[in-house]
Amino acid sequence: MILPQGTVVAVTDGEKLDLYRNNGSGPELSLSLIHGVSIVDEAKGSGGRHGSTSANPDDSQLAEDGFSAGIAQYLNKQVLEGEIEHLAIISAPRSLGELRKHYHKFLAAKLLLEIPKELTGHSVEDIEKAVLGA
Repeated sequence: MILPQGTVVAVTDGEKLDLYRNNGSGPELSLSLIHGVSIVDEAKGSGGRHGSTSANPDDSQLAEDGFSAGIAQYLNKQVLEGEIEHLAIISAPRSLGELRKHYHKFLAAKLLLEIPKELTGHSVEDIEKAVLGA
């Protein structure tokens, strides 16, 4: 997929977030890391705080869900403040599902691409390949 210049690409897995900005134009994709992003862990996920049992998610899953909610809150704020004009999200499938629960309608309108794939910790080249292949 061709992303417009300035598109923000969020790469996450529920524990880590890397944000990139596309500096390329036209069919050229050139992602550069955005530094200084701080996420507030919402620590509640979609299911609230329950004890761990076989029917409830464990504490680590609740923490991942809370982090995903924090990412969505951060991205929503950036969209509402006009800092993000176009957005692409690459996320582990379960984390992507949690993110979607928290999208603001304006974020959903700015979203150009979602890729349900685990790419945190991968090279920029791998991320660019995934975007171009979408």
